[in-house]
Amino acid sequence: MIKLGYFIMPVHPLHRDYTQTLKEDREAIILCDELGYHDAFVGEHLTDRAEPITNSMLFLATLIHSTKQIKLATGTTNLTHTHPTLAATHAAMLDHLAEGRFIFGVSPGTLRSDLQAIGRHDIDKFKYFVDSINVILEIWKRDPPYDIDLEDNIFKVSTSEYLHADIGVGVMIKPYQDPHPEIVGTVVVPYSKGVIEMGKRDFHPLSANFLMPKWVATHWPNYAEGCESIDKASDPQEWRIARNIFVADDDKVALDYAKTNPKSPYKFYYDQFVKKLGLANKLGVFKHDRDEPDEVVTPERALDDLVIFGSVNKVVDELLAFHETVGDFGELVYAGMDWVDEKLSKRSMQLMAEEVMPRVNAALNSKK
Repeated sequence: MIKLGYFIMPVHPLHRDYTQTLKEDREAIILCDELGYHDAFVGEHLTDRAEPITNSMLFLATLIHSTKQIKLATGTTNLTHTHPTLAATHAAMLDHLAEGRFIFGVSPGTLRSDLQAIGRHDIDKFKYFVDSINVILEIWKRDPPYDIDLEDNIFKVSTSEYLHADIGVGVMIKPYQDPHPEIVGTVVVPYSKGVIEMGKRDFHPLSANFLMPKWVATHWPNYAEGCESIDKASDPQEWRIARNIFVADDDKVALDYAKTNPKSPYKFYYDQFVKKLGLANKLGVFKHDRDEPDEVVTPERALDDLVIFGSVNKVVDELLAFHETVGDFGELVYAGMDWVDEKLSKRSMQLMAEEVMPRVNAALNSKK
């Protein structure tokens, strides 16, 4: 069975009131909980007015007592923004507050303006990320004084000089989940080599919603390769795939809200992302062929290629066709958008949970 999850970066028009969008982003996840979504991922950036959640853990903590069953996930904790000791201890505390309803999503982070703002724009962010996650795992694994000094690692962590374990000084909290929360990494490029490493470490991949289906399909073989290298069976249930989806009771309404209306939140989303990925020289995710020139990539074409929209039957058919392209996976992650029309947005989330996914799963089960 394919589970249903939720993901927000979030992405809001720049004129929106910040307090109000925070309320809406919280309300969306509370609705997901009521509708039975499995988990909800929340992104973070320090210097992006359109994506203004600056700390995903802090945001998720406000949802623990407003939700009952949904797992709350960082999507992601940007490890280049912090020291691994801070990431490890904050994640462990959140895991306890949520009593295990926590997923630790991690990434290097991508905004150069974030890194410049904290004086780290000249670092090797991928080494920083790998070194950081290695130290986080060691903190969770070891007992005080830790004495973490891994070969060729930027970070050294110890409390030996000031350890007084008898009174608790120099001791870090371990996570609620044993040995640690599920760790998820977002996969944002075709033929990702990083996803091989995820398989080797038993981290779980989440393929980004702005990737063409043909590029999404390249992720699973690499993840399986990583699993096989440690003699671990690869399980498609560990693979999450995010998509931009809008469901309405009427196909004309869906077309207007998803594509043709100038105020469409999906149109705004791809206007933002084509520009942002263009600045980062990463337009390949939108290309039909890796040799296409950057000039062919436009927000309009990305919108046409990457938004699944329509009435329930149309969306079901498109998701089944998508499944044929990428193969088996364990969770479809619905990408949340700005609530330009709150009623339509909520209705789409409801139809996904109550109509679309049951029909998709029934159709897939009938083929077994």
